[in-house]
Amino acid sequence: MTTPQDSLAALRYPNFRRLLTSSASASFAGQAFSVVIGYQVYQLTNSALALGVLGLCSALPSLSLALLGGHFADRLDRRRILLVTRGLLIVAALLFAALSLAGPSTPVAGLYLLVVMMGFARGFGDPASSAFETRIVPQSVYVNASAWLGTVGQVAGIAGPILGGALLARLGPSGLYLIMAVLYGASWLALQRMPPVPPPAPRSHEGVRASIEAGLRFVFKDQVLFGSMALDLLAVLFGGAISLLPIFARDILGVGPAGLGVLLAAPSVGALLVMLWMTRRPPLRHTGWWLLVSVGGFGLSMMVFGVSRFFWLSLIALAWSGIFDGINMLVRRAIVRTRTPDEMRGRVGSVSLVFIGTSNEIGALESGVASHFLGVVRATVLGGLVTLGIVGFATWRWRDLTRWELRAEYEQS
Repeated sequence: MTTPQDSLAALRYPNFRRLLTSSASASFAGQAFSVVIGYQVYQLTNSALALGVLGLCSALPSLSLALLGGHFADRLDRRRILLVTRGLLIVAALLFAALSLAGPSTPVAGLYLLVVMMGFARGFGDPASSAFETRIVPQSVYVNASAWLGTVGQVAGIAGPILGGALLARLGPSGLYLIMAVLYGASWLALQRMPPVPPPAPRSHEGVRASIEAGLRFVFKDQVLFGSMALDLLAVLFGGAISLLPIFARDILGVGPAGLGVLLAAPSVGALLVMLWMTRRPPLRHTGWWLLVSVGGFGLSMMVFGVSRFFWLSLIALAWSGIFDGINMLVRRAIVRTRTPDEMRGRVGSVSLVFIGTSNEIGALESGVASHFLGVVRATVLGGLVTLGIVGFATWRWRDLTRWELRAEYEQS
């Protein structure tokens, strides 16, 4: 029997180790992409608004398909869905590499179209991924598995941008896109080694529309589930400034592509530290308050980053934003996994991904538009202030969330 304090619980399952390998490879590829695409588009356009449009190109297909992807994740072999969508990501990375051979003449519209292609793959793949992990470990290990997946993601978030920035400076965009294709290929192979893990039999045979509506109703009627998703959405939508880092790196801090990689890695350093801590000591008591405090701390960190003119201070502020975001991520994942029945995990996961995708990609558009009109510094500081206001609203509005404790979920399971 495992306990919440057994830090190696999830690693005792061979299929979870394979999933962890696949997730690590995909995470490294995603981090390489986050370095190259933003810097490349900004180099080609010199426009903050262009970075915002980049977020929109990623958001529209992934968000429009996520709910449909959640339906199929609850009906089909989730592993097979992941194999198909990871295969599409390999193709997209190879096309990015070919297109970028044009150098300064690379068509930005072509880059946008390939980002849309990746968004379609994410729309179907992400719901299956979030539902798949709960089929290969028992419920008592969900939080530990989530912490390990988060830890691996943060390791990738540290090493990936640093290596990506250095390789971008040395190899250029085409070379980095090829490395991204190899990493997605490694992720595909790790999934291929796993046996099929079909989803549970659905309790009803409703159509696609009814199935999606059932998932939405389930989320919106649960104040803890909905409140945690909405809080993250609103906070990152207005408070996040990751999409603006290419501007800070080149125009404000003057550190170039290598420095951009370090800036992108800084939040993951903080998140990794807190994830490793929480593999042993998850927040079992006052968990809802941990979530609210983490979001408020994230907003404050981004305000400090916005006004900083020193590279070292910017790194510290971003690292603290990662610490708070890591707490937020673990608590939010714990809420989704412990409060969702297995036959609805794909649909609930897809709703969560819509919230997350809206906050990240639409947040990138919001940041780009705000920076275009207000300037990048004022837009970043204002976003942090709005985040603090959102925390105050959530404390007043979602009382069940403030009272929620992870310990009670373990006692009921």
